[in-house]
Amino acid sequence: MDTTEHLLNSFLLYLKDIKRYSPNTLKAYEQDVRQFFAFTKKERLPLERDSVRAFVTFIFQKTHSKATVSRKIYSLKSFFTYLVKNNHLQKNPAENIPLPKEQKLLPEILDEEQIITFLDHFPSISFLDFRDKSIFELLYATGLRISELTSLTFQQINFSSGLLRIIGKGRKERIIPIHDKAIKTLQAYMTLRKAKASADEQALFINARGTRLTPRSIERILIHRFREITGSNRSIYPHLFRHSFATHLLQRGANLRVIQELLGHSRLSTTQQYTSLNFSDLLESYHKHHPREENDEQDI
Repeated sequence: MDTTEHLLNSFLLYLKDIKRYSPNTLKAYEQDVRQFFAFTKKERLPLERDSVRAFVTFIFQKTHSKATVSRKIYSLKSFFTYLVKNNHLQKNPAENIPLPKEQKLLPEILDEEQIITFLDHFPSISFLDFRDKSIFELLYATGLRISELTSLTFQQINFSSGLLRIIGKGRKERIIPIHDKAIKTLQAYMTLRKAKASADEQALFINARGTRLTPRSIERILIHRFREITGSNRSIYPHLFRHSFATHLLQRGANLRVIQELLGHSRLSTTQQYTSLNFSDLLESYHKHHPREENDEQDI
């Protein structure tokens, strides 16, 4: 349908320019909407609520995934809401379609001993040693997403104040403190980086050729380093550091809303739980509860 194609392109442009959604999110929305219209065309169904319900049933029978079904429903609701607001449609056919209830699973984490053993037994000989340790110290110190880490420039870190300025999902900015151990490791790495980086390279973490590291490269480095240092063959991936960061702070008594602020959650369901945070409270809670923070009053 030419009209549908035009409206979908307009919707995606709105998500990109106004909502500032990431390329991956845009791709998912486009895929979901196209799949729905392909289904209704094949089944010769009108654009109405029962057609959306039929599509949802089809997706669940095909995937057996409540998460996938939820995403499809959310994509369609967003698309049709956009059409209604712009007078292209009178009523949202997906408006009253309920999301399936999902079982909440605890995120997989590394325990404190595993992470600290891993970080404290890193070799400190080559440029790559200092770079790799800096990567994983920073992931555990800040709870960054891997995409946020690879997009970092060295100008985003204030070494004197121990603060990191990050632009996360939805172009939302947040400030994250970095404990002294991670700062010292980063400073040692930065000294060696000067001789390796290309003249115009702004990326904080670079490869042996002097250009920006990719998320996939960091994942490969982690798998290799974790096995090399710990001798463990467990499944390991960078996002475990984000889960572990949040869980360890929570276990040590950090306020949940502080953790949400540090992680940069932007979903409405979590944003609604936020209260106004004083930045000094955020710093105090971070320095008090992070397992890698040096504290004279507490033997960590």
